Amino acid sequence: MSPSTKDRILAAALDSFGNRGVDGTSLDALGAEIEVSKQTILYWFPSKEALLEAVIDEAAGQITAALTEALKKAGEGWDRTEAVVRAAFRLGGRQPAVLGMLREVNRLGPPAATQMAAALAPLVDRATGFLDAEMTAGRMRRSDPNLLLLAIYSTVVGMVTEVELSRALGEEPTARSLVRRRADVLTLLRSALLVEPLEAGPPL
Repeated sequence: MSPSTKDRILAAALDSFGNRGVDGTSLDALGAEIEVSKQTILYWFPSKEALLEAVIDEAAGQITAALTEALKKAGEGWDRTEAVVRAAFRLGGRQPAVLGMLREVNRLGPPAATQMAAALAPLVDRATGFLDAEMTAGRMRRSDPNLLLLAIYSTVVGMVTEVELSRALGEEPTARSLVRRRADVLTLLRSALLVEPLEAGPPL
């Protein structure tokens, strides 16, 4: 089945809001892009604010689905951290606008940021609980789980979405460079987080 008009509007708005920003997107331009009138958009979404709310829910749903699916296939301990990072990079590579919405709602502030935070709260609670359990078990270095999660989030989202920063640093964003950045992030996180087991001493 072909997507409904409402779904097409939502998909186009997510792409535009996540890549060009809410302020850089007009309903007229959005309608022209998918060949519907502004009035048609307003039929399904009474205002730009209502459309933004729907886009935030859609982006949060896609993020939650991608990370939850990755965790279903992951093992324990570090494997779960790696699975989440890989899933985030994969989502960013395939649909950069989805992670771009995280950056955009942070820029917009409340109420958009509040809505996104509420939508992702179960995922965040699950992640902080996991990190705390790993620290308590002695497999990860002890730190504030909430602060650690924020640092991981900032690193991953920044790596995936800050295209201009990558270019300023002399790296053209490509699928290959994204894979390389993912590997670098995983190496960094593994080194920073994991408590390496003590090497066995010489036999007595």
